[in-house]
Amino acid sequence: MGRAPTRIRLDKREFLKTVGLAALALGGPRRILSAQSAARKGRTKNWVWMAPRPDTPSDEWARAFSTMKRSGVDAILVEIYNGRQAFYRSRRFPVKAAFLETILPLAAAEGLDVHAWMWTMPCLLEDVIKNHPDWYNVNARGESAADKPAYVGYYKFLDPARPEVREFIQGTVAELAEIPGLAGIHLDYVRHPDAILPSGLWSKYGIVQDKVYPQYDYGYTEYSRRVFKDAHGIDPIEMKDPESDRAWMQYRLDSVTDLVNRYLVPAAHAKHKMITAAVFPGPSLARTMVRQDWGLWDLDAFLPMLYHRFYEAGPEWVMKYTKEAVSSVKKPVYSGLFVGPLSDREFSQTVAMALDGGANGVSIFDAAAMTPTRWTTLAAATAPL
Repeated sequence: MGRAPTRIRLDKREFLKTVGLAALALGGPRRILSAQSAARKGRTKNWVWMAPRPDTPSDEWARAFSTMKRSGVDAILVEIYNGRQAFYRSRRFPVKAAFLETILPLAAAEGLDVHAWMWTMPCLLEDVIKNHPDWYNVNARGESAADKPAYVGYYKFLDPARPEVREFIQGTVAELAEIPGLAGIHLDYVRHPDAILPSGLWSKYGIVQDKVYPQYDYGYTEYSRRVFKDAHGIDPIEMKDPESDRAWMQYRLDSVTDLVNRYLVPAAHAKHKMITAAVFPGPSLARTMVRQDWGLWDLDAFLPMLYHRFYEAGPEWVMKYTKEAVSSVKKPVYSGLFVGPLSDREFSQTVAMALDGGANGVSIFDAAAMTPTRWTTLAAATAPL
């Protein structure tokens, strides 16, 4: 979800307990929200990111979707391609399960839109790693993400500038766009690897990123170095201070923007599918942290990941970056909230801050982290007044 390198997973028993008890809480009292939020008029649209769980029975999913709908959720983002395997009937990737096809009619019965959440740049497919090592991103030390990924093992990012890579990813979007009943495609990790992680994650990896260090500075593939040198007369890997070179920064920003606008958006729109993305805060922080200038992207909506705890900030931080997002694009903005570590009070405050910042709704990461109280709070906080 261009998510920072962390994953929160709950097992099936915890998930079923969450969605099963949630229905009992929906009749509870409405929470008291901020004065600004109470003055809000109109209907929001809310989203939930959701991991695939092929072993969960269909009747449990039906109950879960009913709970989500009654809690104010309109769309679910289902992780169906994780860079290694597919959870739909793919002709391109190893298929783990036809999970997407299973839940599409169940979600439709509850009036929920389903969007296919796909990893964009990370590629863990052994045949690609073996046969196309030149497709992978490279850092300023000359190290390839294929065999020395940053931070975590799955950070095997492809080069967004390379034409063959663009066509490869476009093919995934095109395949998904053909699926009947699917509302849209949702792009995650559509960026370079993190040049700087959120400060709240530094201790997790035993690092301090007070500046951009070469091992985390990506975009230095032979292809991109050659193209940039032809245009500007210098090999970027030889720069003494590449971070201050505007042309080199712009090249990397443009490589991702061109991938999105020239390849991925047209592939989705050709089949009349919506296309969205999980993006980093800003876009001011996104440009610095992951070379992602999403204010220029031709998407149908934006889901900035405003995970304030990662940035060692409070809920007011969510309002600040929601406002920036809303002012940067002319399309709907749905503030992404990482709810796992939040108290019920902070969850309520964070939803209110997002809406007060002008968001068209919120997107929750993720469904398994929701509790009965949180479902109740979401319903109350986002209901039309």
